[in-house]
Amino acid sequence: MKARTAPSPSTLHQRAYRERMRSAGLVKKDVWILPEYTAELAAIEKSMRAPGRASSRSSQGDAVLTLVGIHEALSQTRAVIEGLIAVEWLEGADPSLHLVMHEYGGLSVFIAKSGEHLIVEAWLWPLDAVADAARFNAHVLTTHKLLPLSTVGIDVVAGVPGYIMFGTLDANSRFETLMFEVETLADNVINASEAWLEYLRPEFLAGAAA
Repeated sequence: MKARTAPSPSTLHQRAYRERMRSAGLVKKDVWILPEYTAELAAIEKSMRAPGRASSRSSQGDAVLTLVGIHEALSQTRAVIEGLIAVEWLEGADPSLHLVMHEYGGLSVFIAKSGEHLIVEAWLWPLDAVADAARFNAHVLTTHKLLPLSTVGIDVVAGVPGYIMFGTLDANSRFETLMFEVETLADNVINASEAWLEYLRPEFLAGAAA
């Protein structure tokens, strides 16, 4: 008999996610749409998870999303009220919002505004955590298209150069679309972190696990 293997962290995450949806009284429905409507459908799905909620189009209209408005809207979401997401306002020359995604192991996601665009970003790891940067970069460049709505880049955070994952969207987007971007980024960070473990230095992994 073939030995059974333990389910991967991503599999366990998906199981837990489905259980949370069922516990909330939600049902899964499959639909067929043109690919260009994927983000719009996802935003509609999110808005329909809250019973008795008014149409997002009628409530928001064509208003431009601002960090203040996003902060206020987040405070009214079920995820924040139930403690699944914690929100912190970060002051500075370029203010931003810090979201702690407790459903994703406390993953930190940052939302900032640059001109007419919103940037949703998460830190991956320092540059020196990668054993072979050239090999890793080549792998990322050839596979990043498999990460929906997210891109991998290099930035300096708190004086430390490192890899980040981010997504951008127009500030005229709906709030539900922004939240879809946030959740998609969180999923991508978790999945990519698992897939790219082999490229990281053992000492970095040991320190992260400690």
